[in-house]
Amino acid sequence: MAPKILLVTGDAAESLEVLYPYQRLREEGYDVHIAAPERKKLQFVVHDFEPGFDTYTEKPGYTWPADLAFAEVEPEQYVAVVIPGGRAPEYLRNDPELRKILKSFFDADKPVAQICHGPLLTAAVDGLRGRNVTAYPALEPDMQAAGAAFRDAEVVVDGTLVSSRAWPDHSGWMREFLTVLRAKAPVT
Repeated sequence: MAPKILLVTGDAAESLEVLYPYQRLREEGYDVHIAAPERKKLQFVVHDFEPGFDTYTEKPGYTWPADLAFAEVEPEQYVAVVIPGGRAPEYLRNDPELRKILKSFFDADKPVAQICHGPLLTAAVDGLRGRNVTAYPALEPDMQAAGAAFRDAEVVVDGTLVSSRAWPDHSGWMREFLTVLRAKAPVT
């Protein structure tokens, strides 16, 4: 039986930051489950940069079904968790079921991959204090307020926590996360 990885997300998550790790980890032989506030078809978004804009723009992205609701997740069944970005983390950090799930991964020192705005979720469970992380660069003050040392780098690995800035960093992010996974929870 393949090791299970949990991917936590919701509406307005960045399409690439959900689907790239979902497919890459499945390709590697892991069984990936997408969890959201409820079982439903999720609406993802695409963030990109347009000339003349001071920040990114948002367009509708892909839709994808959630495999299970946060309330159905049994964290002990999963060897790792992936936390995509987009706008979803802004509201998901208020979900008590998700906070309980994420805290269990940190308490057990299981691998955690976070990208872009995903660290807003790990900050909400005090999972960043004393750690080195990266995130979408505009989140540097949030990461520092959460007690983390922020690094503006493609990927930052701190023990079992692997973080990246945004979807252009996917290859480095998954390469390093897979290195951690192969050591902690290899596919046999």
